[in-house]
Amino acid sequence: MLKHNSYFEGKVQSVGFERNGRRATAGVIDPGEFHFGTDAAERMTVVSGELWARLPGESAWRAFPAGTTFEVPAKSGFDVKAAGASAYLCEFL
Repeated sequence: MLKHNSYFEGKVQSVGFERNGRRATAGVIDPGEFHFGTDAAERMTVVSGELWARLPGESAWRAFPAGTTFEVPAKSGFDVKAAGASAYLCEFL
């Protein structure tokens, strides 16, 4: 079953799904800066475009171009920003 999610007045949208017993979302981020909290650990893969992320415990922003990933621990949060529309795959670990 697919589940549509919309955040930040529609500037971040995703479709949630389950595959082989693992939850994931595929989504798009419009230009802007956003903060996400995490319940479960997550692996974010940038599918197209480029995302900048400030990960837990870090003060600097890091660039993640298409094809790269970053992981975020459970019960934490991270900041992400995009200069242009970008797509991602979020896998819940």
